Amino acid sequence: MTSPKDFSVESHREIILASASPRRRELMLEAGFTGFRVIPSHAEEDDSPLDNALRKAEDVAQSYPDALVIGADTVIRLGRTVIGKPADEADAVRILSLLSGKTHEVVTGVCVRCLASDICVRYEVSTAVEFRTLSPEIIAEYLRLVPVLDKAGAYAIQEHGDLIISSISGSRSNVIGLPMEQLGETLRYLRKLG
Repeated sequence: MTSPKDFSVESHREIILASASPRRRELMLEAGFTGFRVIPSHAEEDDSPLDNALRKAEDVAQSYPDALVIGADTVIRLGRTVIGKPADEADAVRILSLLSGKTHEVVTGVCVRCLASDICVRYEVSTAVEFRTLSPEIIAEYLRLVPVLDKAGAYAIQEHGDLIISSISGSRSNVIGLPMEQLGETLRYLRKLG
């Protein structure tokens, strides 16, 4: 992981996170980013995380054309089914029951956009997450401990994840909502370009 001084934004382009997610903001801070701004996007979304990331970055970049704007969107895929945020607690029970005992993919689309320099870097990162077999009692306990209505897949790996998850293959930060390893590499590369 890159040290915080490598991400200082005082001597080059401003970095803006185009997301209202407190988890993404925390991941950036934990990785050593300082001085970045959070400006949520109001772009329309669909089932494509890569397209959504581009829309979010473009939306905010229109107002901040000189900044490096980071857009991101995370979805859960079980086979060909895209699983979003639960509508209510009953839907959360349904989703966790569906994921029980199976391996699903957490896919995050990332876009780093700067209009003034015509920069547009886009990629997807996928992490495999295997769930334990969950009894109704475990699901009820998890939902009692973790507020899940704002979380795709009705869970958060960083909040009592050991109750429901048996293994992860890939980036843990990606499951939380932003693949910091790849994003750090991208920003380091763009910094060299000036």
